[in-house]
Amino acid sequence: MIIIGADYHPSDQYIALVDTETGEYEERQLNHSEGEAEKFYRELASRGVSVRVGIEATGYTRWFERLLAELGIELWIGDAAKIKTKRVRKQKTDREDARLLLRLLRENNFPRIWVPSPENRDLRQLLWHRHRLVQMRTRIMNQLQALAMNEGQRRKKKLWSEAGRSQLDKLPLAPWASRRRRDLLELLDRMNPSIEELTAAIEREARKWPEALRLMTHPGVGPLTALAFVLIIGTVERFQCGKQIGSYVGLIPCEDSSAGHQRLGHITKQGSSLLRFLLGEAAQAAARCDADWRRRYMHLALRRQRNIAKVAMARRLGVRRWPQ
Repeated sequence: MIIIGADYHPSDQYIALVDTETGEYEERQLNHSEGEAEKFYRELASRGVSVRVGIEATGYTRWFERLLAELGIELWIGDAAKIKTKRVRKQKTDREDARLLLRLLRENNFPRIWVPSPENRDLRQLLWHRHRLVQMRTRIMNQLQALAMNEGQRRKKKLWSEAGRSQLDKLPLAPWASRRRRDLLELLDRMNPSIEELTAAIEREARKWPEALRLMTHPGVGPLTALAFVLIIGTVERFQCGKQIGSYVGLIPCEDSSAGHQRLGHITKQGSSLLRFLLGEAAQAAARCDADWRRRYMHLALRRQRNIAKVAMARRLGVRRWPQ
C-alpha cells in the first residue's frame, strides 16, 4: 500500500510518499495548472496498488477529489485544527506539513472528518446562491432607501409598494443621482425573478427530503432553513447529543477558564455561517408566531439583551432539531 501526506494549495501540493511494502520513501512538489499532479496520480493508479492520500480540510479541492474518486484512490480529509495541535516543532513549511500528515496516517492517528456527497455539495450551492443574491438585493434596496431619504421621503417598507415605487421614480434628482437610481432599479427588477425562481427550487428540493418535511412542522422553520439544516448537519449519528450541534454550528460561547474561574466570551462562530444565520432568522420567526417561544425570548431579552436573546434562541432551535 502507498500512503501519501499531501500539503495541498490551490496552485500546487507538496507530498511525502511511502510504500509500506518496500519501504520506498519520496518527497516532491506537484504543480496543478500544468497537469503535473494529475499525471502523477494517474501513473500511480496504473500500478495497480492501493493508495491512500491524506490532506487537511481546505478549499478549492473539488477537482482533486473528483480525480482521486475517478482513479479509485482513497482520500482522507483531516480536521485542520486538530492536525495543528499535533505539530510539535515551531517550524511550519510545506515539507514539514506533508511529513506530519504522512506520520499521522501511518500511526492511524489521522483526525478524519465527515465529507458530504457531491449531490449534497451541489444542493448547498443552490442555498448559497440564493443567500448571496438576497444579500445583494438588500444592499441595492438600502441604497435606494438612502436616495429617497435624501429627498425627504422616509417610507420604509412602503417604498416597495406600487405607490412608493411610483413616487421613487418621480423624485427630482441631479443627473448622476438619477442615473444611479435608474441602474439600481434595473438591477432590482432583474434580481427579483431570479430569487423567486431559486426559492421555488429550494421548496421543491425540501419536499424530497423526509427529514426536511419533519423540520418544517416546527414554528418558524421554512423550506430554506429545513433543507440547509439537513444538508449541513448530515447524518445525525455524527452527534451524541443535541448540544454538540450547537457547538458544530458555532452558537456556543468561547471559554477560557482556569483555576476555578470561568471566563466566557462571544460565540465561537466555528461552523457554517449560512446555517447560523438561518437559525437566527427562524428563531425570531418562531418567537413571533408561537406563544411559548415568544415568552422564552422576552424572558431572555429582559434579563440580558435582545441580541443575546436572539443567539440563545437560535442555539435552542438548533439543539431541539436533533432527534431525541
